[in-house]
Amino acid sequence: MSMSSKKILIIEDEPQIRQFLRISLEAQTYDVSLAVTAKEAIAFSESQHCDLIILDLGLPDRDGQDVIRILRKQTQAPIIVLSVRASEDEKVRALDSGANDYVTKPFGISELMARVRALIRIHDNQPRPHAIIHVDNLTVNTQTREVWLDDHSIHLSRKEFALLYELIATPGRILTHQQLLKQIWGEHFMTETHYLRILVGHLRQKLNDDPMQPKFIITVQGVGYRFKF
Repeated sequence: MSMSSKKILIIEDEPQIRQFLRISLEAQTYDVSLAVTAKEAIAFSESQHCDLIILDLGLPDRDGQDVIRILRKQTQAPIIVLSVRASEDEKVRALDSGANDYVTKPFGISELMARVRALIRIHDNQPRPHAIIHVDNLTVNTQTREVWLDDHSIHLSRKEFALLYELIATPGRILTHQQLLKQIWGEHFMTETHYLRILVGHLRQKLNDDPMQPKFIITVQGVGYRFKF
């Protein structure tokens, strides 16, 4: 599918930023739609398809965190949050609610455009359940739970494979510590971040993934992890 057919919804109440984003995206031949309020955005999402959503958290009629949760029930399109709220807690809340990325205002337009391209590409190439997934020299069979690195079979523990599956099933999306802890250990372990750090370390070691120059698993400091595609 060509870039020109990709539809992006901008949800932003500040006229200057809204116009700036629209012009920048249309210059890249995206098809852009605009919403000023949460009500407009939710109505648009209910009735029309879009390939990506850019959402400002500070909307006049409803908090953006609530809007993320509503939109995520309506669409699987990637959501990029724009916000002046720079705290880690706000980022974690947005990502836990279903956002794919978080960009703090003021932002560089080149970086934002790169994130847009990356999320659309990842969404287009989203692996199907039970597929054999190839990433660089890594091959994962999600049905048989077999993993190969450079055609050499790698034995992963049940939890190591569960972690790899969670990351590889949502490529490019940041998964928070709490999301991963809940999925792998359960709700009663959502504060035990040291469990997750140890498990990530073991998985990286088996994948020959240097945390200083990661090939697969990217650390998002204070927030969580994402898989590099």
